[in-house]
Amino acid sequence: MKKIFIIILILNCVKWGGFNGFSGYVFSQNIVWNAGIYPFFQNTEFGYSKVQMPQTMAGVHVAPEIGLCWDKNRIFAGIDLMHEWGSNKAIDYSDVIAYYEYAGKPFRFYMGAFPRRMALEKYPRMFFQDSILNYRPVVNGLFWEFFHRKNYFNVWLDWTSRQTTSRHEAFFMGWSGRYNAGVMYGQHFGYMFHFAGKMNPEIEEGLHDNGLLLTSLGIDLASKTGFEKLEVNAGWSVGLERDRSIGDWHSPQGLLSEIKVEYRGLGLFNTYYRGESQQVFYGDHGNELYWGDPIYRSKEYNRTDFYLCFINTDAISLKLTYSLHFTEKTMYHEQALAASINLGKMKSKKTKNYKYIWSGWFDRFR
Repeated sequence: MKKIFIIILILNCVKWGGFNGFSGYVFSQNIVWNAGIYPFFQNTEFGYSKVQMPQTMAGVHVAPEIGLCWDKNRIFAGIDLMHEWGSNKAIDYSDVIAYYEYAGKPFRFYMGAFPRRMALEKYPRMFFQDSILNYRPVVNGLFWEFFHRKNYFNVWLDWTSRQTTSRHEAFFMGWSGRYNAGVMYGQHFGYMFHFAGKMNPEIEEGLHDNGLLLTSLGIDLASKTGFEKLEVNAGWSVGLERDRSIGDWHSPQGLLSEIKVEYRGLGLFNTYYRGESQQVFYGDHGNELYWGDPIYRSKEYNRTDFYLCFINTDAISLKLTYSLHFTEKTMYHEQALAASINLGKMKSKKTKNYKYIWSGWFDRFR
């Protein structure tokens, strides 16, 4: 009933915006809205793997938002509703969206409960695996960023669990940045995950502090060519992990490199890791201590994504991906299809100047 009440409230807010008694106040502040629809399908084939599990994840998110805008300030309220394919429930998961936004170049700032895709999509899978965006789509905390062209630096907080007698206190603190010098660039990603005990626990548990850092250098030639993406980078990752009841720090390290190529809708994204096993305490607390891809517990791992962008505009994107995973002396397969529909930008005159390799192929049939 609570979910239905929230939906009705949001829809009525949009409707009431047309009433004379309300619109004079709202429109002086400039009413804004958005509604995102995000279907996803992901099938992983990791049979007999010791570091990853085979599963199929599929569903659709509907995320309506409405807000007020004045000067460089915005306030939004909405909800993210997720229905899993094949479920007998109309809504399987729901997350409240309610946040303040400051959008004044060269800064942006969010505080409250805001969509994850707005802030943390650049992080590698070593930090956040693919499914996090689908099953934890909202950040509860804050995000501040300075940006200029492709250069940026940000800090953020995501409070993932409030302490109760049945729940642990848990939160992320993170920072990342990138600096470009011509075609060369340096980038850094980092976070610390704090996992504390329950309130008044019957059994004392050790607190965990799990940090992860990655610093890399790369070259980006896309602006010098006809490619949408053409870059390569390599860097060093360091984990900093401990169980306070034990006291010793663990610092697994390794090399991580990436290759990104995209040309007119066809793309390749390759990731290679070689080093020590990450996620030292993976089996503790029901595997709740890490949000990164557990496959990085392997000492050597290569993932190659081949993808096809059917549509790539500001309002709509549709991408099909076929992935090959090489680890444990075995090759595993994965298939994924993801779409993003932004209804608020459907009538926007601004659009990406994106060309597809098949443009013009079917003109003769029109």
